[in-house]
Amino acid sequence: MNKALIYDWNRQSPGAPPPVVMLNDETLRDGLQSPSVRTPSIDQKLHILHLLDRIGVDTADIGLPGAGPQVVRDVERLAQEIVDSRMKIQANCAARTMISDIQPIAEIQQRTGLPIECCCFIGSSPIRRYAEDWTVDHLQRCTEEAIAFGVREGLRVMYVTEDTTRSDPETLRRLFTSAVHSGASRICIADTVGHSTPDGTRAVVRFAKRTIEEAGAPGIGIDWHGHNDRGIGTANSLFALEAGASRVHGTILGIGERVGNTAMDLLMVNLVLLGWIERDLTRLNDLVQAVSEATGEPVPDNYPVFGRDAFRTATGVHAAAVVKAFRKQDPELMDAVYSGVPARMVGRAQEIEVGPMSGRSNVVFWLERHGVTADEEMVDRIFRRAKSSTTVLTEQDILTEVAHARAYASTRLDA
Repeated sequence: MNKALIYDWNRQSPGAPPPVVMLNDETLRDGLQSPSVRTPSIDQKLHILHLLDRIGVDTADIGLPGAGPQVVRDVERLAQEIVDSRMKIQANCAARTMISDIQPIAEIQQRTGLPIECCCFIGSSPIRRYAEDWTVDHLQRCTEEAIAFGVREGLRVMYVTEDTTRSDPETLRRLFTSAVHSGASRICIADTVGHSTPDGTRAVVRFAKRTIEEAGAPGIGIDWHGHNDRGIGTANSLFALEAGASRVHGTILGIGERVGNTAMDLLMVNLVLLGWIERDLTRLNDLVQAVSEATGEPVPDNYPVFGRDAFRTATGVHAAAVVKAFRKQDPELMDAVYSGVPARMVGRAQEIEVGPMSGRSNVVFWLERHGVTADEEMVDRIFRRAKSSTTVLTEQDILTEVAHARAYASTRLDA
């Protein structure tokens, strides 16, 4: 397809792509905190882990071993699978800033030989401190003790301030500085309740970057962990990267606490379309379906890119344009004429349906794609059925009308 056929306003103020873009998937830990999901079996977790590795996710949170023996067993099995299958994906585990949470991570690392990043989190916002009766001195002591212990045990440590986006600068400056001086290799900004706007995201990431530099540790990485309470989780992640974060978090289908986390699948699609990462996403739909099946979380029909309706149309004008593009034998044109995301990029295809808002071209195209030789009477019959329906016709609906049309034609011939 001629690229000049699309004028791209998105490129009118192109900034430089972020120098580093890494992806951390939280589906198997934070995602399972959703009150609606079913906990996957270990075999389902292993399948999801393999798919995450195949689509090029850099790191994955494989659990919080401090939660109990069952989690320890699953985390160790997942870690061992990464070793045995020689996966490229790297592992991390969540932990409260408590030695009792960090110790089992160190032990799993020792038993499996897999380097595991320890993600120590603690609430930092004034509202959280008030609810918990915590002082900033208490937070600092917990931070320093936990990170120092993790480092002594041979763990890479990422320090996570929960509710960062509602925390005051003075507290964050103190905690970030203590964390990097104690040996943390990354700082994670957590939008724990989905409070942040894109402008707020940019501001807090730039603040964290300045604070780290002032602490004399410019090489410390910055993560962004977003939730989707305002429906702008994906946008916030993009703004975080633009502002200086080098790794962003998400979950498949955006599952997680309340309305969920940033959707990793949609984030990856946007990053590829922006040209900020290069990934083969043709297996991404398989991953979305696998997570849906394993957790019992349905994919809404209108879910972007991966929902049932993402590349379906039954509207006459839209379908006519797609059909005309198909007739030009240009798959890219067919994929772009009425779609902002190429279906083929994620292993899907454009679909033309027949319903009450369809034109005759929908009917003709549907029959052609299903190998049915159509005459005018057959097309008219199906078209009339569609116009009298309140929904899109099913395949069986259309094939029933095909059979009736053929029977009618046969009767006429016999007469």
